[in-house]
Amino acid sequence: MDNPSVSNWILTEEAFAKFLAYLDPDKERAGERYESLRLTLVKFFDWRGARFPEECADETFNRVARKIDSGEAVRDIATFCNGVARMIFLESTRSPEHRNISLEVVSSPLTATSAPEEASTQRDCFEECLNSLPDEPRQLILEYYESEKRGKIDNRLALAKKLGIPLNALRNRAQRVRAKLEECVNQCTKQRP
Repeated sequence: MDNPSVSNWILTEEAFAKFLAYLDPDKERAGERYESLRLTLVKFFDWRGARFPEECADETFNRVARKIDSGEAVRDIATFCNGVARMIFLESTRSPEHRNISLEVVSSPLTATSAPEEASTQRDCFEECLNSLPDEPRQLILEYYESEKRGKIDNRLALAKKLGIPLNALRNRAQRVRAKLEECVNQCTKQRP
């Protein structure tokens, strides 16, 4: 992540479209394959203890899209993504931080590892923290995580366009809001019995 050419590159709609075309020429199937591959990557990062598995998966896609956009031939996109994901995980271990409660845990109805009371406390804390956000960041995070599959992709592209920012900048904004929410939820759940 320290490479200036990587950090200065911004994911464009055109680069993202090329990436999706690599997944499948049909847009609907590309969206489905994107979501499936993203879920696999999120699990990869989560199982290894990455602090923000979703953001690591997004960074993986950004780097792969950059490679494709620069003309690099990729024979097997899933294998290539897995290799990039391993590198991103190794980079993330340079500054390890202990894991906090993930928003996915809070936003899921019940987790297999949580008692119903614990899940209820997490959900209550999540709602309180979400409602304590100013209107703009609250709306951004709600819209960012809206929809599924291809709808999520289209939604995020439309949101970035509406805000007049590149997709990378949108992801960064969403990540900052998400980090604040997670910190708030962690503090709230620690304070409750």
